[in-house]
Amino acid sequence: MRVAHEPQQLPAVHEAWLPREHSLHRPRHGGRQLTALISAIVFFTTPALLWVFGARPAEIENRHLASFPSLGDGWAFFTSLPGWATDQLTFRSAAIDAADWISRTFFGETPPRDQAGTTETGPLPGSPPPTQTQGTDDQPTTSGPLDQAGYRQVIEGRDGWLYFGYDAEAKCSPVRMLSDTLERMNRLRTIIEASGRKFVWVVAPDKSTMVPENLPSSYPGRECHRAAEAPTWQQIDAAGAVDLRPALTQEARRVNRPVYPSNDTHWTDEGSLVMTRAAAEAVQPGITATWQSKQVGAYTVAADLPPLLGKKADKTNVLYDLRPDGIVDRAGQTIADIETPSYRFASPMSSTVNEKTLFYGDSFTKASSRYLAAGFANLTMLAYFTPKTSRDQAIGMFTNSDVIVLETVERSVSSGQLPFLTDEFLTALQAQLQASPR
Repeated sequence: MRVAHEPQQLPAVHEAWLPREHSLHRPRHGGRQLTALISAIVFFTTPALLWVFGARPAEIENRHLASFPSLGDGWAFFTSLPGWATDQLTFRSAAIDAADWISRTFFGETPPRDQAGTTETGPLPGSPPPTQTQGTDDQPTTSGPLDQAGYRQVIEGRDGWLYFGYDAEAKCSPVRMLSDTLERMNRLRTIIEASGRKFVWVVAPDKSTMVPENLPSSYPGRECHRAAEAPTWQQIDAAGAVDLRPALTQEARRVNRPVYPSNDTHWTDEGSLVMTRAAAEAVQPGITATWQSKQVGAYTVAADLPPLLGKKADKTNVLYDLRPDGIVDRAGQTIADIETPSYRFASPMSSTVNEKTLFYGDSFTKASSRYLAAGFANLTMLAYFTPKTSRDQAIGMFTNSDVIVLETVERSVSSGQLPFLTDEFLTALQAQLQASPR
């Protein structure tokens, strides 16, 4: 009789229970796995528990908190999730302050959190910016006024003064040559004036231009930034822009302090009044002869530069009235949003600009809106850096106006980052204005 020998099988056991000499033996990592599991639970549940007990994440940067990504975004859901999760960390502000203290205390410098840039330069912070080449068409060749690698978003100066780092980057790494920008600006002027409309171009100086004495002795781009300033303004003046520097300097002497706050990139109300007067005079010479202003109070609002460093701070400005006829105060409320057309109408006066005026500008226009509404009786204000207003809508504002006042900050001119100077915009504008001459 033959006996069948069944192959002997080992009992089903975990690989960690096999003899050490067995080829399938794998040691257990229970301790490490438990530690990792506990860490993950703490990381993901702590924000939720803090939320239950009333703790809420705060906006510590110059933007809104990231919203929870939509499942309908596809793979973008996963790439957007880390940004949302980071913003939900309740004690992120304290962590940033701790990192700042450690860096300053032990290394004598600020943490390099703002040097990574926004271009695809790899994971290492502080990498040099990519080589730029001038495009063959009229489109800018880089992403524009975003922090490029190697530059500081905020330049920390003497005595606590802060400067917007793009002041330097705009002159050192422009996206369009200044000569090309000014050539296109002259083309814009010709198009508008040929239609029978008035055109005024006002340039708001950078804070680093008007208050250079508090800049640090060294910062990324310092040499080219300072070297380019005088030639830039020579060309801007030659292009027929209203240069506010002399009037701002005179106003600073009058109030015995700079007309730019130490922690904000925009000017104070004195600067807003200077621009309002200068623009009105350029439209109608002599119109401001009867204008009077006096201090009527002060106000405190959040400063815009500290949030770029993960901090919060306020600025306090002096508030003025504006009486074009020397009697009636026509100053209004500062407008919170000019990304869509903002209209201001008042009874015409002999001492106000009464023609239908478009003030096409940036955040300096918004900061000055209280006083612009006093000097211009029929005013529309609109930002040119906005996705909320289409090109055709913006051109419609030009078409419906008798006077176009263009306000641009110096750094935007230096960089060439002005979206209304594309061939597409200028060609479309020319067609519309020719069809509706004044």
